[in-house]
Amino acid sequence: MINTKKVRGRRVLAFDSLAEAIVDGEHLAAAERAGTLRATGNWTLGQALGHLAFWAAAPLDGYPPVPRAPWFLRMMAPWIKARFLRKGLMPGLSIPNMPGGTYGVALIPTDQGLAQCRQAFERLTHEAPTVANPFFGPLTHEEWIKLNVRHAELHLSFFHPE
Repeated sequence: MINTKKVRGRRVLAFDSLAEAIVDGEHLAAAERAGTLRATGNWTLGQALGHLAFWAAAPLDGYPPVPRAPWFLRMMAPWIKARFLRKGLMPGLSIPNMPGGTYGVALIPTDQGLAQCRQAFERLTHEAPTVANPFFGPLTHEEWIKLNVRHAELHLSFFHPE
């Protein structure tokens, strides 16, 4: 397993919308089909896209059981949220006390992951979530979209269309 906190040379991404993230995902999928995609993380492109779809759908459909974060992280949640929305998510983070560190990482084909991601992002764009984030609490629709855009930037940055 690669320590993703230490990966150098990730792509620098700055999406303005979930639609831009999907366009990048489509470009990466085309590179994979052409045999020119290079991954610098631990997941396949299908896994990453499926993971993004899972977390985009969760605030609309409900979250699976997520372990409660330690008290000091809960106290820092407003500052962490502001940092994530402004500057993006940091690589190598995982949900505390969760085996495997996260949900939604099934090994699926890239085309399936892309379709799931496209559907979840389209839905999130047009439908305001009603379920509070298990760590940050209630978010505005704009914050939900930003959080998912930053999440996409993180995971897609590990893939390089050569």
